[in-house]
Amino acid sequence: MTGAATRRLMTAQQRRAIVVLSMAAVAAILLVVTAVAGGYRINLTPSEPLGLWRIIPLHRPAQVDDLVFICPPETAEMLEARVRGYLRSGSCPGGVAPLIKTVIAVAGQHVEIGDSVSVDGREVSSSSLALRDGKGRPLTPFPSGIVPPGCVFLHSAFPGSYDSRYFGPVPISGILGLAQEVFTHVP
Repeated sequence: MTGAATRRLMTAQQRRAIVVLSMAAVAAILLVVTAVAGGYRINLTPSEPLGLWRIIPLHRPAQVDDLVFICPPETAEMLEARVRGYLRSGSCPGGVAPLIKTVIAVAGQHVEIGDSVSVDGREVSSSSLALRDGKGRPLTPFPSGIVPPGCVFLHSAFPGSYDSRYFGPVPISGILGLAQEVFTHVP
């Protein structure tokens, strides 16, 4: 084979590779867009099982024990959480990912925060408070009180979870829907 023929052959191979890679990239982008539009999300945090989840529209008020996807509000606590690395990047306002948490109290319920959390006098299991995060930085618990109208109080049983124990009640307007496991794994 001559040098010119080899260059033409390599160029044809490169073109085919570019076409195949471009088609794969377009297919991957379409898959991600379709998944997001269909309400699918990937959870990479230990607060709930890792893996593929689906957001199911919530056509009723949030209730105690609902496992929800929620966009955190843009508050000073959430800004600090983002700086500390507690929140991942995502599509919610402020550029953060939705949280997956369980509603443990709704408007009008009394939340007491001490060594653990109680709602209307009943202790919430797996709700011990941490005084420091995993890097030794101090954590400040949210003061006790009544959950205000239009808000919910969130919890995760994972010991290192950043939830309403620290950031307080959050607006129900941030609820994206119920969280449904599709294909998950508990490490």
